[in-house]
Amino acid sequence: MCAMGAWRLTLYTSCRNVTRCSKHVTRHVTRHVTPKFGDMAGMAEIREEFISRYQDVVQPLFQTDDPRLTPVTSRLKEILAYNTVGGKLNRGCAVIYTAQLLGCQDKFRATVLGWCIEILQGFLLVADDVMDKSAMRRGQPCWYKKVGLTAINDSFLLESCVFELLKHHIGSEPYYLTCLELFLDVTRKTEFGQALDLEVESLDYSQYTRERYDSIVIYKTAYYSFYLPVALAMHLAGRDSKTELESARKLLIRIGHYFQVQDDYLDCYGDPEVIGKVGTDIQEKKCSWLFLTALESVSEEDNRILIQNYGKDDAKCVDIVKAIYLKYELRQKYLDFSAKTYASICLDIENDKSGLPSQIFQDFLDKIHKRSK
Repeated sequence: MCAMGAWRLTLYTSCRNVTRCSKHVTRHVTRHVTPKFGDMAGMAEIREEFISRYQDVVQPLFQTDDPRLTPVTSRLKEILAYNTVGGKLNRGCAVIYTAQLLGCQDKFRATVLGWCIEILQGFLLVADDVMDKSAMRRGQPCWYKKVGLTAINDSFLLESCVFELLKHHIGSEPYYLTCLELFLDVTRKTEFGQALDLEVESLDYSQYTRERYDSIVIYKTAYYSFYLPVALAMHLAGRDSKTELESARKLLIRIGHYFQVQDDYLDCYGDPEVIGKVGTDIQEKKCSWLFLTALESVSEEDNRILIQNYGKDDAKCVDIVKAIYLKYELRQKYLDFSAKTYASICLDIENDKSGLPSQIFQDFLDKIHKRSK
């Protein structure tokens, strides 16, 4: 077993004796007006407070009884700051937002869980950028561009921070084991999704299917970006029956799938100054929504040209692929898909019978609908 697997197993097994939370445990809740997730003023306030508690949350990571580790903990401050604080922080703020909407007033622990997601996101992105040979992330050079392949171990450090913070801040809480298991499960699912995505490079284009695409985006993106923040808030608020969690999962996976299709579109058509990176899906031979849609639309001759030029790190080849996208109106096909998907998910939210506030899902959907970054 690798070192990473060993520490995970040790962490997991050491927590098996933690008593599970009784469903009858009384949680401290309050009723108040929660801003819409897309409400700029309300969310700016949540984001500002979320950032202001960053040092309080991560400070335990820099404390060590062994002075020999001081160089590592000192460097860890830079790793965390560079790879976690500069993003949109939507996932972390979503925990606070959802917890408030469910009536939970334990804002500090919601903030802890939110920062744990943002650090998990940092771990995933640092590793992903190395594997994809990306140049920019969030408007600045990717971490490995600054430090080289040391970034690989740095990504492991970031992942370990998640579980250290969980143990430190909520280790004595009755929902600790549930949250720990959720993080472990979602991290594993995300890594499986990444594996499916990387495998594409060795596949023949005949193996690029909608089923494969759906598997990649659900496991690589939807679980950790949409289900994880809401599920953590549900556990924190005590609204975590199997029926509630399953209803939330189904709706949030659909929203996450829609989000990734948008990402595929923005990779090709988004403004790098706005999205914070230069799109490389064409060069990297990604199984993207645009490419799959093009394969389903083009003539036999254009199919040959498309396949001949896709996956080449050459500006002329990229231009040829984009010209085919233009010829077959991929922009309009995306806009049609977006409108249809939005209406379909809205209907699913309206018909949800779980008893969870529909605002949770509608606000998530409205926030990403027609986004530009």
